[in-house]
Amino acid sequence: MNKREFLKSAALLASASALPSSIWKLADRARLRTAHIGVGGMGMEDLKAIASHPNVEVVALCDVDATNLATAHGMHANAKTYKDYRKMLNEMSSEIDAVIVSTPDHTHAPASMMAMEMDKPVYCQKPLTHHVTEARAMNKLAADKGLVTQMGIQVHSFYDYVLGTALIQSGIIGKVKRVRAWSPKNWGYDGPIPEGSDPVPNTLDWNLWLGTSANRPYKEGVYHPGNWRKLVDYGCGTLGDMGVHIFDTPYNALALDVPKKIKNECREPNGFGFPEHNIVTYQFPGTKYTTKKFKWVWYDGVGAPEDHKDLELPNGDKLPDQGAMFIGTKGKLLLPHFMQLPRHIVKGEYQELELEKFKHLGEPVRDYEKEGKKHYHQFVDACMGKAETSAPFSYASRLTETILLGVIAGRFPNKTLHWDSENARFKEDEANEFLDAEYREF
Repeated sequence: MNKREFLKSAALLASASALPSSIWKLADRARLRTAHIGVGGMGMEDLKAIASHPNVEVVALCDVDATNLATAHGMHANAKTYKDYRKMLNEMSSEIDAVIVSTPDHTHAPASMMAMEMDKPVYCQKPLTHHVTEARAMNKLAADKGLVTQMGIQVHSFYDYVLGTALIQSGIIGKVKRVRAWSPKNWGYDGPIPEGSDPVPNTLDWNLWLGTSANRPYKEGVYHPGNWRKLVDYGCGTLGDMGVHIFDTPYNALALDVPKKIKNECREPNGFGFPEHNIVTYQFPGTKYTTKKFKWVWYDGVGAPEDHKDLELPNGDKLPDQGAMFIGTKGKLLLPHFMQLPRHIVKGEYQELELEKFKHLGEPVRDYEKEGKKHYHQFVDACMGKAETSAPFSYASRLTETILLGVIAGRFPNKTLHWDSENARFKEDEANEFLDAEYREF
């Protein structure tokens, strides 16, 4: 089932009398009525952060896990509850102003696209989509309808990352030649494919959890609630989790587009789980902030990153567990992940940051509760005509495409893939089959 057929069949269920939210002039409303798809794990954090805005009214909650749904409903007793987002959107279209999508990656696009077809602004968790074609389709639909959108990369709005962007664009280290970024997290799986099946818990609708992905027997502890990130049918590995956060600031600061060449050094694909260790090298077209030949290297898995002279710190200091290093023509800038100030390095010595030049950004903040709400509240305010989002789908789709090209390169270990952005195809035909996937009817 292709995406066009999926959306057409979903839309046919909608009430003919439902008015698109674009007609309601959200800027004139006192309250933004939100519907939340996925309220467990990160979905619960999204729910808390969105609901903390004084002008938000949570009117609908949806989750395939009854336990998650009950917990969320206990917090918002007046909200209607559903386990199927399609039913929720169709029944409540006229009562919903904006939709928050916080599901596993494989459901991001189906749920978001359906909401946007109904003219709803969407806040969608990262990575924006599971497939490259979905990222482009979501960007196009949002643009065609003029919708407010935001991808859930909340650290994008944190002080240290905004400062890092400003520092790089000020030319503090000259033109940037390379970025090396890393995370020792392991959202990969090198073990055997599980056999057999286990009884599905009576609190879980397994068919709805699978959604548009291929049918697969349930195995306890393998997919839900958290391990889906490791598996190719549902997640995007460490690169699609921490990579999105850590890529974000360098990608934004350097005004990058999508890469031309991608190579992933990893084990052979097993068709089930992502590799537990990846070294992904990207070559991007140059920008005004980079040299003409600009390279980006990503490391993940236990022990990442590998030793490299680019990553050496003054005084023999150790690297932060996660972060990115900008290597420029006039020095280096280390951006730890997260809630630590960037560190400027020239000729092997730390340089004091002249923060007075950037006082318009505010004061450094070390309060996650305070910082964490900014990105969400920015979306709410934008829906009500009082702000603009900083990670709309026009930006998020390109960042996600970049991430997903590295994920696809993991199917072809140690082989350089060549990406034709204009035609959205690889030069290597065998890689093109992984740009998309058929949607299962469910």
